[in-house]
Amino acid sequence: MENTRTTAPILVTGGTGTLGTHVLPLLRAAGRTVRVLSRRVRPDTDGVEHVAVDLLTGEGLDAALVGVETVLHLAGGVKDDDEAARNLVAAAERAGVRHLVYISVIGTDAVPVAWFRTQREAERIVTGAEIPWTVLRAAQFHDLVLTVAEKMAKLPVVPVPGGVRLEPVDAREVAQRLVELALGEPAGRVADLAGPRVYGLGELVAGYAAASGRKRRPQLGIRMPGKAGRAYRAGDNLAAAGGSERGRRTWEAFLAERVAG
Repeated sequence: MENTRTTAPILVTGGTGTLGTHVLPLLRAAGRTVRVLSRRVRPDTDGVEHVAVDLLTGEGLDAALVGVETVLHLAGGVKDDDEAARNLVAAAERAGVRHLVYISVIGTDAVPVAWFRTQREAERIVTGAEIPWTVLRAAQFHDLVLTVAEKMAKLPVVPVPGGVRLEPVDAREVAQRLVELALGEPAGRVADLAGPRVYGLGELVAGYAAASGRKRRPQLGIRMPGKAGRAYRAGDNLAAAGGSERGRRTWEAFLAERVAG
């Protein structure tokens, strides 16, 4: 009899987001049926079922988890990620899920910023679950950095917080790693995944301006105050020098594909 781990649908939250749109085709290519949670009813496609669920209230979660053995939690926002994780974990425990895979962010336990604190609490809820889990922390995606760079490049003078560095990673490489983890056995906290290079914020904005043909704006160095500033200057948001994995696709390669010309 075929192993149910290879036939049961994999439930994916955030399947319509930046990361999810790369994850879904990889799961389908691996022969897996996918059940995607979304806030609104969407049409099903070949091998992908969409189920309307509200993660912040838990409405619809129990029904969505019927027959599911692996959950890939990718959904995230600007707030309430901890509440969404709490509801998902509780429902997954009731359903007897055998593997919960969660995407977190590098620096979540070191950078004293509200959003990082929310991610830390969500991660704490996942790692405290009564079901086996895997957690991957990743750096900021190229897509997010592009959004920031686009806005900053429109300013007449670009404010650049001194010492703020990022190591953007390609969402497709993160998706590939997450699928490998979801198809494998629970592994606990795995090695962080960051991009191949560390950039100053000013470098990222200047790179975007050059690739998009925008006029390069003058930059003004500023100092980020308080504990958050000290954390960024110390590199607390960066992957550790040892024990981390590095993507291969650079910011320059991403820009050449996305905005050049």
